Amino acid sequence: MPGIRSFTLFLALVVFFSSCLASDSAWNGHTTPGSTKPRRFTPYYVPPGTKSYDSSSPLLRYSGHWKELFSSAYVQKTLRTTSHPRSSMTFSFTGTGIEWFGNMDKRHGLANVYLDGKLVQQVDNWSSETRQQQRLFWVFDLPVGRHTLKVVNTGEKHDNSKGTKMDVDALVVTLGNKLSSQNTVQNDVVSAEGLQQNYPASFDFAAMSTSSQWTLTQKGSTGVHAMQLAVISESHAIIIDKVEHNPLTISGHPAWAALYNLKTHAVKPLAMQSNSFCAGGTFLSNGTLINVGGNPVVEDHTAAADFGDVDGLQAVRIFEPCESEDVDDCGMFEDHSRVRMASPRWYNTVLRISDGSAMIIGGSSKGGWINNGTTNNPTLEYFPPKGIHGSNGLPIHVPFLVDTLNSNLFPIAFSLPDGTIFVAANRDAMIYDWQTNTERRLPRIPNGVRVTYPMTGTGVLLPLTPDNSFTPEILLCGGSTVDDTKPGYEISSQDPASAQCSRMVLTDEGIAAGWEVEQMPEARTMPDAVMLPTGKILIVNGAGTGISGYGNVVNQVGASNADHPVLTPVLYDPSAPAGQRFSSVGMPTSDIPRLYHSVATLTPSGDVMITGSNPNLDRSEVEYGTEYRVEWLSPPYLSADRPVIKKSPKMLGFGQSVQLQVQFPASLQGADVKVVLMDLGYVTHAVHANSRLVYLSSSLSNDQQTLSISGPSDGKLYPPGPGWLYVVTNDIPSAGVRVMVGDGKSPETDRTALANLLSQTSPDQYDDAKSGKDDGAE
Repeated sequence: MPGIRSFTLFLALVVFFSSCLASDSAWNGHTTPGSTKPRRFTPYYVPPGTKSYDSSSPLLRYSGHWKELFSSAYVQKTLRTTSHPRSSMTFSFTGTGIEWFGNMDKRHGLANVYLDGKLVQQVDNWSSETRQQQRLFWVFDLPVGRHTLKVVNTGEKHDNSKGTKMDVDALVVTLGNKLSSQNTVQNDVVSAEGLQQNYPASFDFAAMSTSSQWTLTQKGSTGVHAMQLAVISESHAIIIDKVEHNPLTISGHPAWAALYNLKTHAVKPLAMQSNSFCAGGTFLSNGTLINVGGNPVVEDHTAAADFGDVDGLQAVRIFEPCESEDVDDCGMFEDHSRVRMASPRWYNTVLRISDGSAMIIGGSSKGGWINNGTTNNPTLEYFPPKGIHGSNGLPIHVPFLVDTLNSNLFPIAFSLPDGTIFVAANRDAMIYDWQTNTERRLPRIPNGVRVTYPMTGTGVLLPLTPDNSFTPEILLCGGSTVDDTKPGYEISSQDPASAQCSRMVLTDEGIAAGWEVEQMPEARTMPDAVMLPTGKILIVNGAGTGISGYGNVVNQVGASNADHPVLTPVLYDPSAPAGQRFSSVGMPTSDIPRLYHSVATLTPSGDVMITGSNPNLDRSEVEYGTEYRVEWLSPPYLSADRPVIKKSPKMLGFGQSVQLQVQFPASLQGADVKVVLMDLGYVTHAVHANSRLVYLSSSLSNDQQTLSISGPSDGKLYPPGPGWLYVVTNDIPSAGVRVMVGDGKSPETDRTALANLLSQTSPDQYDDAKSGKDDGAE
């Protein structure tokens, strides 16, 4: 049984290395001063690019009756407090943002906040628990210039409050900086030699001209940095970050997850128990979202680089379906004693497969940067656990993930219409049959281009259509040719990214023909590829030079390993002739760099939500800083008269015929009608896991009010779980409606495999030395 012996040897080596390294730090990447010392995890923080002013600063002008208090629990050990109505503090500053910090407890009341003479918010400082160094008010989108903040005690209080106190502990000013024009890439491409050159003359920008302009609008703030993003309902998206000093707070500490209202732009913080740094995620067949991987946090003590021991945390966080516009009762569930992975994973890809379960692929056993043989986790496992191939719930060795070292984290993966799995990592690709545990290696990606972290490109499973019997075709775009065996001091933020897109039909004939190579108008690393209901692909975000990560290479910009943000999106039409597939006609240009840890997704309304960017260990306000602003890229079809789905079923069974009640504007009467079923994906690190578009068979009634559609044939064509239906006429889609594909049941649980996983593994714990608390005084 050589396979079993080699698997046993592999597990033994994992245990050996884990025990040898157990005393090491979990983080082997760049650290900044103070980032390795655990401390009270309060909202007060002074990021690079900001300046703190203590309550005792002479620049803060107090009016009315105030007292000065002293305690080690306060910023600089001092605090000003008042209970008197109309007592105020006024502060003038130059910058683009300001934060006000103070105490909250049962004796605090209401305060009015004025900016530049205008009342902007009433703040309730009451809390059922005593909390220090709390962010009471913040704003980050002020125009560059001189501003004045004034806070006034109203003398009024919360119904449950026992007093009307108002405090000033500190103010933090965001100084603000502008993106320098020399560090942007517009309509040039960075060649392999690092030179700027015009795009080839054969490229036809006019071939795909649009009837009207795209529009780009900045509106909303995520409150927590958007490292991970998924649409969960018609009204909300979930945003997940790592533990850091985000401005949104929950339970007295910075939040690292939130629910974003796509309609009102309101943000609700979401409680998380463990650190979701560089985790992956997917929906299951019953609509449950799982978030997988990360490292532990000890209550209110943490540090930016304090991510637990080398074993990491085998976290599986569970977010039950939450479809109501009222998300007050929606939350993340964690119980590491009963629900966890078998092995630690950072930078793992999570994919819903044909039976509705999750395949968890690869990753690293500890944080850092470029993977290596010591930290590599060249295995996959399932949630819920499976007992297949003798694994009994434990990880299954994947030779492909050994052969693709070093740049093989966050592999690009898609479930194919025959149930097998396409996986790309580094310069290689394979088709994995999970039911037989066999690999079929594919031709190497051409020209030495690497497409996975940290040489990050992006991938798309092109639209699946009955016109060609749902033949799968893969597109990989961007990345880098940087040698992944080089140390960081031999890699530069100015190394050119790749403009290459590689496309392959995944049939015997297509594989034999190899990759078809195309060139994007601009080179990009860390791009996002967003499938639109029209079947076209929007490529957005990314950098023209450098690679993913922060603090690792030479010529860093701030801490960023990348530079030259690419600010103009490009549209790719997979059905157009070669040489005519890319267009930036009508595309707006952003002024917000979207580099490492940026995300983008299609929304139910049909526009594209773009947010994130944080090439920093903790929040930063210097180039390239932590980005909370949200942009909305609207295709021309949003300004057109659109089809409307007036009524639709909640469930769509495999092969089931159902009816949609529809309405078409007069301008689209009699036009060709298509129905697409889409998975909007789970987005992080340029991986759009599960992103998918399937054309469904449909017929329109004579009165053009009823569309009869047939569900996908089985879970291989569309893995069971949530989806979105769009009706498309003349390249103009309706808004999407959510539907559960399949029977809505949970994926099968192998109780024996689960019991074995729990008996053979244990949840990781912090060192006891890190669990002490600071005693604060009011």
